[in-house]
Amino acid sequence: MSAVPIQRWPLTAVLTANAISATGRTLSMIGIPWFVLQTTGSAGRAGVVAFCATVPVVISAIIGGPVIDRIGRRRVSIASDLLCALSVGSIPLLHRADALPFWTLCALVGLHGLAYTPGDTARYVLVPDLAEHAGITLSRVASLFDAVERGARMLGAALAGLVIAVLGAEVALLLDALTFLLSALLIGTGLRGVRGAQPVKDMPPVSLRTYVSELREGHAYLARTRLLGAVVLLAMFMNGLDQGWNAVLLPVHAERNLGGAAELGLVTAVLGAGGLLGALLYAALGHRFTRRTILATAVLLCGTPRFAVAGLTDSTVALAVVMGGAGVAGGMINPILTTVMYERVPTHLRSRVTGAMTAGCELTMPLGGLTAGLLVDSTGLSPALLLMGGAYLLVTLSPLLLPAWRGLDAAPLGSAVIDGTVAPVNERTSDR
Repeated sequence: MSAVPIQRWPLTAVLTANAISATGRTLSMIGIPWFVLQTTGSAGRAGVVAFCATVPVVISAIIGGPVIDRIGRRRVSIASDLLCALSVGSIPLLHRADALPFWTLCALVGLHGLAYTPGDTARYVLVPDLAEHAGITLSRVASLFDAVERGARMLGAALAGLVIAVLGAEVALLLDALTFLLSALLIGTGLRGVRGAQPVKDMPPVSLRTYVSELREGHAYLARTRLLGAVVLLAMFMNGLDQGWNAVLLPVHAERNLGGAAELGLVTAVLGAGGLLGALLYAALGHRFTRRTILATAVLLCGTPRFAVAGLTDSTVALAVVMGGAGVAGGMINPILTTVMYERVPTHLRSRVTGAMTAGCELTMPLGGLTAGLLVDSTGLSPALLLMGGAYLLVTLSPLLLPAWRGLDAAPLGSAVIDGTVAPVNERTSDR
């Protein structure tokens, strides 16, 4: 009996670290665009900053998998958190010293984007091992992982609105830096001695040839697994449009039409609260429906309605209601996609395939923020919202239309589907 808390502590440490860092990331997600709008007054420049923040995310996701395996997931996560603390904390400090030209701001958010993806990936790929040691099924821990992060985002959004309104965006960014330091401390203590968090010992010596080969192996596995390819395509376009929403459209809408940072924090917190509820509902009731039914419904509800309401009305209440519903729908998406990835990717390829998937999913994010900024400057806010909302609708029809999504419920437990062939996966899967 005494061994149970010891086995569960690493998972608890990772979940807590993720919650803390997600709270901080939400502070920055709201604080950085607000900081740019307040210091430059330009939606276009906010889009440029969003572009600079997300291009390095894609680069680090593409090349990071083999690095994570060799250095070790614990070390990568700690280094990632420390670099993120340095980059985001430098922004308000340099600004107060009157030493933050626009190019320096872009460079710092770029460093932040380059650093945080490997840390997120390192923690993400550890979850199946930690769940097994904790005696928790994969579908439940995937829902828990997402619910904890969404709850943290809800708290972060409410905190961001309050802090920015009372103390300013600079203080919000300093608080974000503190959350990364706390996350690094938790990972350092919680994953000490955990085998899956250590460097992989039997990997070949580092060379350009072996590194490229390992990268190719992860991308090749993704390319020949049609369902995972469909997941990446859907997430890629949704993430790009969401980046335009988060980095430009919603902050500009809040500044011009809703009243300010407090309202921005409020509607974002409502989205987070809905996401937490959605993840918990999926954990409790998701087994009663097919994954494809839930996913197809959720993606239709999580995006287009909020763009339409923001584009057609200036009501904070109406947007908050729609954001709450979008959050509930969105909260059911990640547990499904996360469980599918864990089920279909062998343990030895997990870091490489996850890196390839992350790179694909985030490929359009730089363009999303930049496009939104340019659209606002050229067409106005309402047309930009409606155009991007229409694009969101087209994208989210894919689970209903593409044949690859039929495989979402097709694989037996503990199996992987590769080009239509069922193969065993050496890892614990869900109880569905």
